[in-house]
Amino acid sequence: MLHYAITAFAIAALGGFYLAAHVLRGRLAPWAVSLLHAGLGALGLALLIVLLVQGQATQAVLVGFGLLLVAALGGFVLASFHLRKRLPPKAVVVVHAGAAVIGFLTVLSQVV
Repeated sequence: MLHYAITAFAIAALGGFYLAAHVLRGRLAPWAVSLLHAGLGALGLALLIVLLVQGQATQAVLVGFGLLLVAALGGFVLASFHLRKRLPPKAVVVVHAGAAVIGFLTVLSQVV
């Protein structure tokens, strides 16, 4: 199940880079990509929750989950700007991406 979560996060990350590039260039990101990004991130988090509840996750996976949860909260903030058709502060995009990348790499370290 950890491999499926990592796959979901990896695909979400590709969309995230695309979305961040739009926002950092001063343009609103496409909704379809935003929804796919959010859905894959949510799927990855749900799979990690299953591992945690079953007691099959390491301490590193728990830490990675916490970081990814912080990233998800940042994603809600970004989505709120998107809904209002306003560009979010670039710092929020960077913090969201940073938490997600560090969380993903932390989880990924348990496979490699």
